[in-house]
Amino acid sequence: MTVSTETPAASDFIRDIVAEDVCTGKYKRIHTRFPPTKEETEYVDSIMADVRWLIDGWADKNIGGAPLYASDYFDKLYEYAVDLVRKGKAYVDEMSPEQTDEYRRMGRESPFRNRSVEENLDLLGRMKAGEFADNTHTLRAKIDMTAPNVWLRDPVLYRIRHASHHRTGDKWSIYPMYDWAHIRSAPAALRMDSRRLRTAGATPASIRIRAA
Repeated sequence: MTVSTETPAASDFIRDIVAEDVCTGKYKRIHTRFPPTKEETEYVDSIMADVRWLIDGWADKNIGGAPLYASDYFDKLYEYAVDLVRKGKAYVDEMSPEQTDEYRRMGRESPFRNRSVEENLDLLGRMKAGEFADNTHTLRAKIDMTAPNVWLRDPVLYRIRHASHHRTGDKWSIYPMYDWAHIRSAPAALRMDSRRLRTAGATPASIRIRAA
């Protein structure tokens, strides 16, 4: 008897619906992520339409005003990140995305976790200036690599991405991760419960952001 060693494909109701719609040709295009290179106006508009559909105009009735964009706060978010580094609560990591995931699963500290504050500030500034290639450096929160909740094991706050943004153009070479910017699209809102402890400790509570 032959035993299959293949890992089953990830499955949940969102993936299942997307897969079914792709197979049946229900939609010509299906987009599930919005990195900087894809964040054109049409994608932002689609997020806003989805959220309005989910809450049936609740935000318009109870909050009002123009939509808020995370990109309007990029400068402030960066200032917060610098402040974390100065307080020794964040560090620049040079592990690859694959290594980062592996170390987090094992609860193992990055070899770059204990850099000096001065070195981290220098590297973060150079990340912002565009000196490094994509995926070579990240800024990570220094929380607890032994935490039972894997999402609290030094989450990534910033990644390098040399890509134009639909609102800020080519100003930035680094972009905040969803949890740091607290961006809430319809799919993101559905998956935030498992990460609430992480975002509660890292995201400025005074900022309410609804789109990128």
